[in-house]
Amino acid sequence: MKKTVLLYGLVGGVLIAGLRLVEYRFLVLEHSLEIYGGIVAALFAALGLWLGRKLTRPRETVVVREVPVEVPVEVRVEVPVEVPVGPFERNATRLASLGITPRELDILEAMAAGHSNREIAERLFVSENTVKTHAARLFDKLDAKRRTQAVQLAKEAGLIP
Repeated sequence: MKKTVLLYGLVGGVLIAGLRLVEYRFLVLEHSLEIYGGIVAALFAALGLWLGRKLTRPRETVVVREVPVEVPVEVRVEVPVEVPVGPFERNATRLASLGITPRELDILEAMAAGHSNREIAERLFVSENTVKTHAARLFDKLDAKRRTQAVQLAKEAGLIP
């Protein structure tokens, strides 16, 4: 019985060794290009990591010395601007000469308050396109190109406070 077990063990070992040899030959000979490619990729990855660490190390800190610099200061004398003392009075003649409608005036006041077209439309219960149309007509009547310019011109003309 010992001879049989030894014989089966020896034959099994030889078969396993043969299979390993065939597997080795298949792996190395048939897939050598993939193995070499993997080795080269691993080497380049290691080189990239090493270079990355070497090149991104913190540099030495540079000491900056503060140097006082004298800057000449201009003295400006501000002239007080006359501010009207009383409640705002709209310039009705200028409003009529420009042909601004009450709805356009509402939109102009909302623009001066800093509201967007969407906010103005929600406040006045109109569509956004209506607000854009009224704004475009206001720009034409005031000869303005932007909202800020229209508000500035309207304030100068006494149309809005």
